[in-house]
Amino acid sequence: APLPSGDIRPQALHLIWDRESNGMPIPDIPKDTPIITHCGGGGRGQKAKDFLEKNGFTSVFNGGGPKETECWAEFGEK
Repeated sequence: APLPSGDIRPQALHLIWDRESNGMPIPDIPKDTPIITHCGGGGRGQKAKDFLEKNGFTSVFNGGGPKETECWAEFGEK
């Protein structure tokens, strides 16, 4: 799936990482859809990234928490 551009608007799904089950709902989207996970500090975002990759998603990026700049350097201002 292509990255956002002038013709494509990104869409968001709010999927919550469940600490008790160590899992989350599997999104009903193509496995190559770009996905950015995030949370308050980056730890749960990484767990969600690992979980999604184990379930066949191929373009998952951990955006970290609000203090992380790597995600914005890659995807911001576009």
